[in-house]
Amino acid sequence: MTAKQAASRRPDAEALRDLAVAALHDLKGLDVTVIDARGASALTDFVVVVTGTSDRHLRALAGSVQRQAKEAGVVPLGTEGETAGEWVLVDLRDVVVHVMLPRTRAFYQLEKLWGVATPLTVGVGGG
Repeated sequence: MTAKQAASRRPDAEALRDLAVAALHDLKGLDVTVIDARGASALTDFVVVVTGTSDRHLRALAGSVQRQAKEAGVVPLGTEGETAGEWVLVDLRDVVVHVMLPRTRAFYQLEKLWGVATPLTVGVGGG
């Protein structure tokens, strides 16, 4: 498959967002929040923040997002924090996923950093 063919099969940002949200819900991620960053960032379209219950749960959630993205033809640009155990970031270019322990999420308050009064809440089927 050529690079052009691969790019044409790549899901759009909304589909990739929904894929990430579904992957997180599949493994019981808590308080999944989606921030629409299209007007605020040139780096990504959506930021997804989710809480995990333990370092093992964080790795499983991040791994689920990575696997499902790869199955959809999207190779993650990178993953950070898997060994630290408090915050794992999965960069899918159009969607950046932050998987955090409750205390880490409470400390950094990413939703407030983005200046979003009411983040999007996207269900498993989108919408």
